[in-house]
Amino acid sequence: MARFFMAGTNLAGGTAIIRGRDAEHVKVLRLRPGEDVVISDAQGTDYKCRLVETRKDEAEFEIVEVVPCPAEPSVEVSVICGLPKGDKTEYIIQKCVEAGAHDISFFQANRCVARPDAPEKKLERWQRIAEEAAKQSGRGIIPQVGWLEDYAAVLDKAIKKDLAVLLYETGEREGLDTVLNSGGHDIKSAALITGPEGGFAEFEVKLARIAGLRICSMGERILRCETAPVVALTAVMYATGNLS
Repeated sequence: MARFFMAGTNLAGGTAIIRGRDAEHVKVLRLRPGEDVVISDAQGTDYKCRLVETRKDEAEFEIVEVVPCPAEPSVEVSVICGLPKGDKTEYIIQKCVEAGAHDISFFQANRCVARPDAPEKKLERWQRIAEEAAKQSGRGIIPQVGWLEDYAAVLDKAIKKDLAVLLYETGEREGLDTVLNSGGHDIKSAALITGPEGGFAEFEVKLARIAGLRICSMGERILRCETAPVVALTAVMYATGNLS
């Protein structure tokens, strides 16, 4: 079933009006009057709707049922990644949205291979990727994609969560499974920080430990920078009962 996102202000009086790019998409899909779609208000509520008619620049739907989006997890997980090179960024966004991330951020870690002059300019494209992934996976929100200016901002964002984890491939670490099994179902928010291709510098790990983050491993295998956030996020979803 086709899925669209729109502001709640356009969902009133038993009618939903879709305009702009999504109205064009209705035509591309060749939807006919009487066919059903789901329109989300991007706040976690789904409106099951039936197409009434399409006009030149808009499509009108009848709202049939209003329900909470069943695809939204009970835990809000912020995925924070050292900026990778190439299209790995897009892969991380797409797969983390599908897996249930609440938001995704990137930052310039000490060992980042990629060093873009103005990553902020890429945010619009990154956000479009998140929106398409949210539609495809039936999400009730569009996870926001952001850029954190420095490592201090990374740690500040992380420590505000119930659980803040930095995934590290060497040295003194806890097992991620041990940390999650000690109270996974009680976690309402979490931050998962993963490194770039070159991993984390020792001082970055030390600062994270001082800030109170849990330094964790995901076993003896070394995961690629685009794989680690997806695996860690999936582990959190399982531990919190969101993969049942």
